[in-house]
Amino acid sequence: TPTIPGWKVETVGDDIAWMKMGSDGKLHAINPEAGFFGVAPGTSENTNSNAIASMKANSIFTNVALTDDGDVWWEGLTDEPPANLTDWHGNLWTKDSETPAAHPNSRFTCPANQCPTIDPAWEDPAGVPIDAILFGGRRESFVPLVTESFNWQHGTFLGASVSSEMTAAAFGQLGQLRHDPYAMLPFCGYNMGDYMKHWLNMGIKGGDLMPKIFYVNWFRKDENGKFIWPGFGDNIRVLKWIFGRLDGNDNYFESPIGILPDEGAIDVSGLDISDEVMKKLFTLDKTQGISEADEIMKYFSQFASRLPKEMEEEALATKERFVNA
Repeated sequence: TPTIPGWKVETVGDDIAWMKMGSDGKLHAINPEAGFFGVAPGTSENTNSNAIASMKANSIFTNVALTDDGDVWWEGLTDEPPANLTDWHGNLWTKDSETPAAHPNSRFTCPANQCPTIDPAWEDPAGVPIDAILFGGRRESFVPLVTESFNWQHGTFLGASVSSEMTAAAFGQLGQLRHDPYAMLPFCGYNMGDYMKHWLNMGIKGGDLMPKIFYVNWFRKDENGKFIWPGFGDNIRVLKWIFGRLDGNDNYFESPIGILPDEGAIDVSGLDISDEVMKKLFTLDKTQGISEADEIMKYFSQFASRLPKEMEEEALATKERFVNA
C-alpha cells in the first residue's frame, strides 16, 4: 500500500514473467502463473497485508504450524503465538519450545484472483508493456537503495551481478553471499552465459524502446544492524523517482556504480528519516567497490568462453571508475 497520496499499485503476477516484444515494438510481460507462492514466516498483516488477504481461502500451506481449531500459524504471523500449537513435525508446541513451530522455509500458495490489488489485465494474452525493469538483491552494505544503469548493456551487467546474503529459502550458509543473476539461477534451463547474451541481443533488437534498468536494495543496515530504509509501502518513494527518470527528470548524478538520485530527489515527505540517514543509503566505499568488481569478475570466470565479452568489459569499467573516483 503506497504511503504517498495519489499513488496505487496493481499486481500482474508474483515473481515470474514471460517477456516478449509486442506489436508496438516494446517489451511486454505475461504472467504464466495462476497464483502466488511464498515463504510463510515473517508474512503478516504488518509486512504484507495483500498476501494475507489473498490466502484467506482456497490456499495450500506446507510445513506450517496448526492451531487447536485447525487454522495455520507461523513465526511472525502475530506478535504473540497461540497458547498451544501443533508444530510442523506434528508435535505439541508452546512458546517455551526450543524449536520453531513452522519450518523457516514453510510456504503458502493461493489464487492470484483473490489478491486485492490484482490488475484487470493480469490474464491478458498480449501482456502489459514494460517501462522499467528492477533487479534487487538482499545486501546489508555497499549496494545503494536504487541505482539506474547507464544503458541497456550496463543494465544487463547489473542483472548478471545480482547477489544476496543467503536466507532459508536457498541452499547454503545463512548470511553467505550468493550470486543469483537476474534472480534466475534456480530457474534458468541453460548456460547462464548464453542467457546473458540473450539479454544483450534483446537490447539490440528493441533499441531505444527497451525499458530502463534499475537495481534496488531495500536491505542496507546501520552500525546497529537495523534496516535503514523502512521498505514496504514506502518503496513507492523510490518508484516515484524511477517514474520521474522515465519522464526525463534530471535529478540524478553519475557514480562509479551507476546513476544515483540527487540529494533530496527521493520524496520523503511525511517520513521520519533524516538527510544524514538518506545519505547512508547511497554511500559508496571506494575500497569495497574495487573489491566488489574483482569478486564479480571471479564469479564470471566460471562461465569461461560462454561469458559475453561485454560483461567482462562492464566489470572492468566499474573497477576503473572506482579506482579513479
